[in-house]
Amino acid sequence: QVQLVESGGGLVQAGGSLRLSCEASGSFFSIAAMGWHRQGPGKQRELVAMITSDGTTTYANSVKGRFTISRDNVKNTVFLQMDSLKSEDTAVYYCHADMNLRVGVRYDNWGQGTQVTVSS
Repeated sequence: QVQLVESGGGLVQAGGSLRLSCEASGSFFSIAAMGWHRQGPGKQRELVAMITSDGTTTYANSVKGRFTISRDNVKNTVFLQMDSLKSEDTAVYYCHADMNLRVGVRYDNWGQGTQVTVSS
């Protein structure tokens, strides 16, 4: 069974920082891309940031310059460093991994989500 285990959410004041982590475990061949999405109250789920296996990154415009995504390919872990947090960053953050279970078999994997609450 392939799992994504997230950690690092919590409550923080506006202007503060949090670091999210997500580790992929189980049996798989490789991970093409890992990233974070979020869903705020009454909003649709949106991409926050993603990183490919070669380190190429993509960010939502709303987090550019404040959030940094990184990845440890040896530990199959992705991190999201969130600085200068704003109340509008309040959401459930979901880890996502585009995986190859074996050659030619793709699998879209999601974590269970971790709550981030930013108080103003």
